[in-house]
Amino acid sequence: MKNKNLDTNISDAVWEVMRIVWTLEKAYTSQIIDQLKAKKDWSESTIKTLMRRLVQKGLLTTKKDGRKFIYIPTVSQVEMMHQAASSLLNKMCDMHKGEVILELLKEAPISKGDLMKMTEEIDKKEKNAPEMVPCNCLKNGSTVC
Repeated sequence: MKNKNLDTNISDAVWEVMRIVWTLEKAYTSQIIDQLKAKKDWSESTIKTLMRRLVQKGLLTTKKDGRKFIYIPTVSQVEMMHQAASSLLNKMCDMHKGEVILELLKEAPISKGDLMKMTEEIDKKEKNAPEMVPCNCLKNGSTVC
């Protein structure tokens, strides 16, 4: 499911649809509609429009099962989340990305296993880390941002 050119510019509503399909791994139209109606005050036609947009973007594919449609993700949840987070971080000053990541670490629920992996990655990264990451907001760079 690896795709480097994902269109992660999707609305919060579309994320809601994708989260349901990722959780179920594949989902019938009725399952998606039932789940979203339980969470949101959306009409069936609104939900179907969101699903159609996801198919058009290539993030979902459909299979016919008799008279029903099954929706299947073409991209993994972690891959999509990584692309969206990377896209956001690429818009930010390099000098302050570490601070942002630290705040996210403080706020996010994280398993012990993931914390162990992060510690290993930090240990590797620390060996070649600069004392200070320069600002990339101006053409010639800056030490103050």
